[in-house]
Amino acid sequence: MILSSPTLDQSTLATMLAIDPVVKEYRALFSLFDWSIVEQWEAQQSDRGRPGHPISAYLKAFLLRVHQKLIYTSELRHFLVTHPLLILELGFRLEHDPSADYSFDIEKTLPCRFWLGQKLRNLDQDLLQQLLHATVVALQAEIPGLGETVAFDVKHIYAWVKENNERAYVPERYDKTKRPVGDPDCRLGVKKSSNQEKAAATSDQPASAQTEPPASAPPKPAKAKTEPSKPTKTKTEPKQEKKELIWGYGSGVAAATTADYGDVVLGEHTLPFHENDVTYFRPLHQRSVLALGGFPTNLTADAAFDAWYVYQAAALHGGIAAVPLNQHGHPRFKRDSDGVPLCPRELRMHPMYLFNHPNGYHAQLYRCPLYFPEREAQATCDHPQFQAAKGCVKHINVELGGLMRVNLDRESPLYHAIYTQRTSCERINSQAKELGIERPKVRNIHSVRNLNTLTYLIINVRALDRAKTINRGLLQIH
Repeated sequence: MILSSPTLDQSTLATMLAIDPVVKEYRALFSLFDWSIVEQWEAQQSDRGRPGHPISAYLKAFLLRVHQKLIYTSELRHFLVTHPLLILELGFRLEHDPSADYSFDIEKTLPCRFWLGQKLRNLDQDLLQQLLHATVVALQAEIPGLGETVAFDVKHIYAWVKENNERAYVPERYDKTKRPVGDPDCRLGVKKSSNQEKAAATSDQPASAQTEPPASAPPKPAKAKTEPSKPTKTKTEPKQEKKELIWGYGSGVAAATTADYGDVVLGEHTLPFHENDVTYFRPLHQRSVLALGGFPTNLTADAAFDAWYVYQAAALHGGIAAVPLNQHGHPRFKRDSDGVPLCPRELRMHPMYLFNHPNGYHAQLYRCPLYFPEREAQATCDHPQFQAAKGCVKHINVELGGLMRVNLDRESPLYHAIYTQRTSCERINSQAKELGIERPKVRNIHSVRNLNTLTYLIINVRALDRAKTINRGLLQIH
């Protein structure tokens, strides 16, 4: 509502709102959201008590916070105080003051820093998820075939606690039983960096001979005849993985990409950082299916998502899950062309019966072919299990996903084409980091979770704006 003012009439205020560059920017941004979802949500809430600011005003303010990269709640409030026209645009209930320039008291109208923090914490997560799903639906209308392949990944988030500050003295910094006082919701976890290869220069001389002499050492006399220098050999050491212990959270994301339109967030889920990456898969997959209105054909993720039910989700719909095999240190046994396991002596094992495995899948029991179905009298084997008079035993996952996991051709062009799309998550994580997701200045999981969803909302509406612009250009060409 635009109020009358001693210095500015309504038509002048309306003109100022229409031409103000900041207001114009956010009016265009907010137009990409489906606010009917918020109106329906508000209609279902109780109307008892003193009327407060509409939830849409808070949502727009928090979206502005992410878009402007305002890390602290106090920065958000200061930004709004210095942009009174934005307060009108966001829809806060105004405290009338006829003597003020804009006919309302800015300080009394805006909630205090503490209350803004409380509202961020208490935002309805289901409402935010509905808004995120609505952006996916809008993107589907602009991008044909969006979501045929979905990628999964988890991004680390540092909690705002002194335990993550290496300059601060904290006794027993990495004792997981002692939660940080600053944020009791966060948990201790391991952030793994990408594998790196170390190249070490070597030669035929010992290592001590390769070091340069100290500056104080006298120079050696030159030889009358010098031999041509031997080429330096480069020795590549095995890949090493750097690890960092941090207190914080993990933000799981499901993303899709297209060559022309870029990357889109289909689902997101936040958990304390001590959870394994694969724990995020099922909620992320469910939210992706809900947003897309159907099941994706192919899935892809890194080796942390190597679980039979990840492959099962793709196999049930005629696709594949392009995930590297992760044996977790266990030796990989050989199989025949039809998937039947071979014993350590490479004999085809004998199937016994099916049973329900405690991990939730159907399994097939296989036994030693020298003992089953009948013991071969003259058969001998030097394997310890054979000497124990029972032979080797294997329990094989016979679900579609379990079979795909071990039989998938990870050298095929199809596998590589799908696995390449996993980088969409990395680009989404990069955009989220640029918006401040990695080090949020809040101290509870509810605020972290809501800020994460708001961040992905901004990423999606930017993608939606980009897609609309591309499609308008294509229409003009045709």
